[in-house]
Amino acid sequence: MSLLEGRVAIVTGAGRGIGRAHALELARHGAAVVVNDYGVSLAGEDTGETPAESVVAEIEAAGGQAVVNRADVADFEAASDMVRQAIDTFGGLDVLVNNAGFVRDRMLVNTSEEEWDAVVRVHLKGHFAPLRHAGAYWRTESKSGRERSARVINTSSGAGLQGSVGQATYSAAKAGIAGLTLVAAQELGRYGVTVNAIAPVARTRMTEGAFDTSAMALPEDNSPIVAWLASVEAGDVTGRVIEIEGGKITVENGWSHGPARDLGARWSAPDVGPALRRLLADAPAPEPVYGA
Repeated sequence: MSLLEGRVAIVTGAGRGIGRAHALELARHGAAVVVNDYGVSLAGEDTGETPAESVVAEIEAAGGQAVVNRADVADFEAASDMVRQAIDTFGGLDVLVNNAGFVRDRMLVNTSEEEWDAVVRVHLKGHFAPLRHAGAYWRTESKSGRERSARVINTSSGAGLQGSVGQATYSAAKAGIAGLTLVAAQELGRYGVTVNAIAPVARTRMTEGAFDTSAMALPEDNSPIVAWLASVEAGDVTGRVIEIEGGKITVENGWSHGPARDLGARWSAPDVGPALRRLLADAPAPEPVYGA
């Protein structure tokens, strides 16, 4: 049996780049796929294009099952309808790959309110809305005695984990996704759901033009780990953020408690400085921000 035979997946932002590669990889391993893409430009503007249709055609030509979905994943009701489409079309939902997003890179002091709202909306709310509706479905299934071995794979970024100059908005949204992943893993675990995040590195529309991408991995280099995380076999892996760069897989440690000192009483402001400096001296240096 194929790794994902009989499983039903949604992949958001699957018309191009990394999302497209994910959809094709999941289908290659036997999953029926809802291929979501709103058809927008790199900056999130409607282009009227329907790239999801070509991905579905490619999956079907290879003998797989797929269907187009053009929902705005940050629209709460549209996200609900997307989850319902998977259930009504293929008989259930087992895998949610949250991938959709766009960038509007700008130095912090030049970022407009509209740019901030648009990027945070598509990345952070665009993860929350599908996850919320899928999670509610899986909870109902579990309570009805039909627990599914469900999997969520979110998409963070090195920008969200280490920061990236010129990408304050994007970095904040991607850091939020990492935090959402940790909470969702704990809350949904009781229903048989695992929740992990990947931080992919690849040559895509988001990276081309920003810097030299000639040595970067291809979008499809990120997809095998998504296929494995989507499998029943991966049931013991949850609450993790995993960076992928070509053939290199890195488990990110994230925030963890470091050196500490408990005074046993309220600190006085003049005493904070010397104490904090000693703690910082014992703590590992933070990784440099991208572009610093």
